Amino acid sequence: MGSRSDTGSLQQWHPEIAGTKGKVTIKEGKLVIDVDEGCTVWFNEKLKAPLRIEYKATVVDQRGENDLVTDLNCFWMAIDPRCPDDILLCTDQRSGNFGDYHTLRTYYVGYGGHYNSKTRFRRYDGTGERPLLPEHDLNNPEFLIKPNQPVKITLIVDGNQVKYLRDGEVVFDFYDPDPYQEGWFAFRTVHNHLQIEDFEVFTFKP
Repeated sequence: MGSRSDTGSLQQWHPEIAGTKGKVTIKEGKLVIDVDEGCTVWFNEKLKAPLRIEYKATVVDQRGENDLVTDLNCFWMAIDPRCPDDILLCTDQRSGNFGDYHTLRTYYVGYGGHYNSKTRFRRYDGTGERPLLPEHDLNNPEFLIKPNQPVKITLIVDGNQVKYLRDGEVVFDFYDPDPYQEGWFAFRTVHNHLQIEDFEVFTFKP
C-alpha cells in the first residue's frame, strides 16, 4: 500500500473558479475554498484504482460573505473526453460553472447540495447523461451538512465496488459493472467556504 498526501501546498492543486471574487488558498496547512460562485479544485495527479481517498472537510459558517452551508461535493476518477490524457490540458474550456462538467466521465457526490437539502451520487458517462438512481437521492437530515463540524470523507474504488463514506459510515455503496479505473479527483462547490485538511490517497495492489 502506498499513500500521497498534500493539502499544505497549492502546487498540488489547480482551481477553476467562476467569477472574479473567489479565492483558493492555504491557511495553517488547510486548503481553503472561499468562493461566491462555482468552483472546482483539481488534485493534479492522475489516480489509478484500486485506491482509497481520504480527507477531512469543514463547511464554515461564521457569517462570512460566502458562508452559505451547501455543496460539499467531489468528483473522482474523472476524465474529460476533450483531453483524456490530462484533464488540466483543457482547463480553459471549464469556467467553474457546474454545466461545464456535465460531460465528464466520473463519479460524483453532491453532499448537501441544493442549499443543503439533498445528497446524491451519480455516475457520469462522458456524454452529458447524469443518471440518478432513486436509492442515490437522499434528503434525510442525517445525510446533510452540519456547519462548522469536521467530517472525514472516504472514497473507495476497488474492483467493481465504489463507496462513499462519511465518518466511517457507508453512505453510498455502488456496484459498477464497468468501473472507472483511472482519472482525477476534485473538490467541487458553489458559493461556499470550505476548509480541507489531511488529504491522502492510498493505492492498493490489484
